[in-house]
Order: sequence, then structure tokens, then C-alpha cells
Amino acid sequence: MARTAQIVTLIMALALNGCVGVQNKELRLQNLAKSEVDMIVDQHIKTINAMSRELTIKLYKRNPRELKKAAAGTTVETRLKQLLSYPRPISHRELNNLYGVDALKLAFDEEYQGDRVFALMVAITGMVHASYNYREEFFMLNEIDSQKLYNSARNLEKIAWQLHNFKTSSGELFILTDSMNEGVINLSYERLFGKMIATQDMLAEIVAQTTDRTINRIVLSVATAPFLPI
Repeated sequence: MARTAQIVTLIMALALNGCVGVQNKELRLQNLAKSEVDMIVDQHIKTINAMSRELTIKLYKRNPRELKKAAAGTTVETRLKQLLSYPRPISHRELNNLYGVDALKLAFDEEYQGDRVFALMVAITGMVHASYNYREEFFMLNEIDSQKLYNSARNLEKIAWQLHNFKTSSGELFILTDSMNEGVINLSYERLFGKMIATQDMLAEIVAQTTDRTINRIVLSVATAPFLPI
């Protein structure tokens, strides 16, 4: 009720300001109808989307064969639009219309002949997207669940582990990530996953404190535990 009263007050204040143009009113209303937490959430969404974009580009550079499995004319930019555009498509025929973590099984299925990087990133971005209730921007009346954010961070940990450990019957990794070159280990993928996990965890803490809710902190083995619900 308090939030509703705030929004009503803001709208009335804008209506009384006859010197401001319609466009400016809309811009002011958009900005003023946000709490500090809403602005923080918006920034985290931009950050996690930027990291997802970086990860997608890096994976295709490391695994160029995967993009060649896609339809003719498909580029990395095409994939980025499919993964991060808004409103975001959540159904892809080439993935049997699987979305979120449900699409992950294709990335590690030896029988799957499609683009494994795309399946992986649909799993990652879809799962993160769900943790923000499929929104790209938050306002006062929009709710966000700290438990979903926390769960998404644990799921990212599990996905990172699977990338480094799931192999084909011939002993090859399904998708290449970190590597060693002349004795120097490239851990850029591991660091990027770490940043994504930290981003989700940090926001989970902020939201939990703001909403006075307790996060159910589940300690499970990444190797054997199932994915947590979002």
C-alpha cells in the first residue's frame, strides 16, 4: 500500500506541473517510479547481460565449429540477438523448444548434432532471465525474489563444473573453455563465470535485506545435486 501511495503522489505532482512537456513527464515518471533497489536491480540486469554477451562471444571464438552447425547465414550477432533481445524469444525450434536449464541437456548430449554453444547459452541466459521474472526493467510495484537469484548463482556454479568435466565417449570436452598455452593457463572463462555468480549472489543479498526475507542457503555437491528451481 505504501508503494502504491508513493506512485499516486508522484503522478499527481507531475500532473500539476503544467510547464513540463508530455515527453518530459513520461521520462520523469519513468525515473521517479523507481525505488533505489529498482535502480540497483536494473544495473545488475545490464551487468549480467553484458557478461552473457561476453561469454557467448568467447565461446564461439573457442568453438567455431558449433556456429557452423546452425542454419546458413547465422552469425554470432544473430545468436546474441536471439539470446539477449527484448522481448526475448523463449522458444527455439532447433532446440526442440527447450528453454532455460532444460536446454542444457542438449549441450552435453553426444547424439545432438546442433549448435552446443547456443544450447548452453540458452540454458544460462534463460535461467538468469527467469531469476528476474523475465523482466528487463523494474519499477516500484514489481517484485523480485532473492531465493531465485541465489538459486541461479548455484546453478551457474553447476554449469561451470559441467563444462570442465562433461566429456564425450572419446574423452573430449563437449565445449572448450579454459586452456593451457605454453605452460600458461587461461582461466578467463572461469573468472567470467565467477563474476556472473557474484553478481547474482550480491543482488540476492541486497533484495533479501530490503524485503526482510531469509535466503534458504543450500549447500549441495555440484557434481550430484540437481539444478535448483527458479
